[in-house]
Amino acid sequence: MTREEILKLDRANVVYPWVVQGKGEPLVIDRAEGIYMWDVNGKRYIDFCAGLLCVNIGHGNKHVLDAMKAQMDKLCYVGTQFATEPKAKLASMVAEVTPGDLNHVFFTNAGADAVENAIKAVRWATGRQKIYSSWHGYHGATSGAVTLTGDPRRWPSEPGIPGVTKYFYPYCYHCPLGYKDNQSCGTACLQTLKAQVQMDGPKTIAAIFMEPIIGTNGIIVPPVEFVKGVRQLCDENGILMVSDEVMAGWGRAGRWFGIEHFDVVPDIITTAKGITSGYIQLGAMIWNDKVHEVFTQRPFVGGLTYQGHALACAAGVANIEVYRKDNLIEKSRLDGEYLHGKLKELMDRHPSVGDVRCKGLWACIELTSNRATHAPLAGYADCIRNVSGEFTKRLYALGLYLFAKWDFLFISPPLTITRAEIDESIGIIDEVLGWTDSLIGR
Repeated sequence: MTREEILKLDRANVVYPWVVQGKGEPLVIDRAEGIYMWDVNGKRYIDFCAGLLCVNIGHGNKHVLDAMKAQMDKLCYVGTQFATEPKAKLASMVAEVTPGDLNHVFFTNAGADAVENAIKAVRWATGRQKIYSSWHGYHGATSGAVTLTGDPRRWPSEPGIPGVTKYFYPYCYHCPLGYKDNQSCGTACLQTLKAQVQMDGPKTIAAIFMEPIIGTNGIIVPPVEFVKGVRQLCDENGILMVSDEVMAGWGRAGRWFGIEHFDVVPDIITTAKGITSGYIQLGAMIWNDKVHEVFTQRPFVGGLTYQGHALACAAGVANIEVYRKDNLIEKSRLDGEYLHGKLKELMDRHPSVGDVRCKGLWACIELTSNRATHAPLAGYADCIRNVSGEFTKRLYALGLYLFAKWDFLFISPPLTITRAEIDESIGIIDEVLGWTDSLIGR
């Protein structure tokens, strides 16, 4: 089919997420390989965002595709009451790479329903109802997960599920409490959270959910002391700590899981995306031994038709094999250091760049209209102007795709990217940042 024929059908029948319907015109992608995508007219784009932060091993990996084809010939799906080799093997492999005693895996279809099941699990395991989540966090679009979400994607779904309270995460570049350095910001946010918990009744709170590194709201890396303090707060009050690793996991942040940067072990991990690198849908909720013990005495009343889907689990097994064989977790850490250096050079050249943040091959360029005051350029929820739409169009014209919103330009390439390809991509961003510089008269 031609591009025009595809777009005609697309406009007539496809509903797109997060946008007003019928506005704009999507790229029509025909194929992908490695870090590249090609549209139906043959134009090549660097996928500098790994799809939606998920294609960690790159597009078209033969080892994973061959494993999926072999599994399809053998068995794609059976009911959730049956055991299969792929499901058992993947659960074992997940338990091997998770920190501490996170040994028990409940497979889901994606990240949002992993969070939904974690909401149920923490309430049933503790007998408590209240849940804390961050104003800066994003946890998914289903009813419970979007209630835990802090950003404007939550607004159309309100009032949401009951019992959810928000706390401030230490976003030190724009400290919510007005502090100017990371340590003071982290300390103040932790003390504020402790005060909230005390006033709310610590023995009434089931769990504190967090993204160990905030994802689509700015790649916000908190001070280590903050995360350690949350772990201690949970331990002192019988509160479960849930680490949402849907984005931060699977090498994206230079470790198997993002929480490992903070030397603490949560009670539950929720994850998806990089578990299969997006080759097929799969998520997981992972319990420690303490949570699992509760459900050896009574049932965990949760389930999904496609839970532990054999084909998806086979893809997950092969995907982890690729991580190990190609040493992609360590590569992400080392190449992330290289990427961070390149981003600092961009910041030196462009006055519209206020801050750069990077962990592994996961980074954010934050735009500003005044570097001295940290004043925004687009503003929260584009309250000043829309910048990301035009920025994205200019990148497309130069053959680069990344995810942008508000003042944030997100970088999360496949972990297989070379340093030469990083340089090429940064060069394109460098060129387009000249446009944002012009918006502030520089």
